[in-house]
Amino acid sequence: MDKIKRFIDCHIPVETCNLRCHYCYITQHRRFAAGLPRFSFTSDFIGRALSKERLGGVCLFNFCAGGETMLMPELASYAATLLGQGHFLMIVTNGTAGKRFDEMLKSPKMELERLFFKFSFHFLELKKRNLLSHFVENVQKVKNAGCSFTIEITPCDELVPYLDEIKAFCLPRFGALPHITVARDERKPGELPILTSCNKDEYVNIWNTFNSDLFSYKMSVFGIKRSEFCHAGDWSCYLHIAIGDMFQCYKSNYNQNIYKDIESPIEFVPIGNNCNENHCYNAHAFLSFGVIPELNAPSYSSLRNRICEDGTEWLNPIMKSFMGSKLNESNQEYASVENEHVG
Repeated sequence: MDKIKRFIDCHIPVETCNLRCHYCYITQHRRFAAGLPRFSFTSDFIGRALSKERLGGVCLFNFCAGGETMLMPELASYAATLLGQGHFLMIVTNGTAGKRFDEMLKSPKMELERLFFKFSFHFLELKKRNLLSHFVENVQKVKNAGCSFTIEITPCDELVPYLDEIKAFCLPRFGALPHITVARDERKPGELPILTSCNKDEYVNIWNTFNSDLFSYKMSVFGIKRSEFCHAGDWSCYLHIAIGDMFQCYKSNYNQNIYKDIESPIEFVPIGNNCNENHCYNAHAFLSFGVIPELNAPSYSSLRNRICEDGTEWLNPIMKSFMGSKLNESNQEYASVENEHVG
């Protein structure tokens, strides 16, 4: 079974969206009406720039836009190219772009087994727009094609009166309850606190009723400043997929453009003890894959999977195994490198 070499978090510069979730920063900053950007690079170029040979092995790419990721016209061709090379791919979506799902699910089954959809379940918006059944159809379509998926709710105070209704809706349709993330208040970029009017204990008590390991882990590390040696920048990177700018993480001490000369090697430089973020708000990905090995975080697969009432799982065996691997299984820790040169 493949093990993860690098986690590449890809920014998709799409800020338009067909939903208007009030807790989304696109809505908060009124960017949802922006037009679709032009992607200058062909899928063949992207494939050569992000080949296994250039990246050092099999990588996991996460495609996530500020708006709706699936509105990106080139998404299907980019995805097919990366999957065809043997990489694994995650796509964050609101689950409403039915035709785009049809395009993406044309790939061979052995490639679709390496494709994962993170369905953001925006219950109130979907209900208001009469799109709940359409969302369910697309989840089922992905499952039937052999892909892996997860269903995630962004917790907000306005949803609290509907929690029993949400649970009753999800159990018979998805086989399990959605996972819960932790919403951050993007209006306070220096702090990025939890987006709620509740105190922390109230917030935890409300959302713990979904028994989500994702929520439990995120709450355990949310707001904690990381000072340990972090391998982000080497084992993981943040890539602007449209132009090729690659950063160590969301706040970076070093960046490069990896599209300027795709024949040249990429320089992977770890952040080390120089993290500039107030806290690792996406720790559920970076820390669970092990950019700070000493933290002994749970596996990413355990935070995304659900075992359904009928015994099936949201992750297929291939994806479950890959997402259960850790970055230090395919990379050498810097502490180990230093120790080899001692004495």
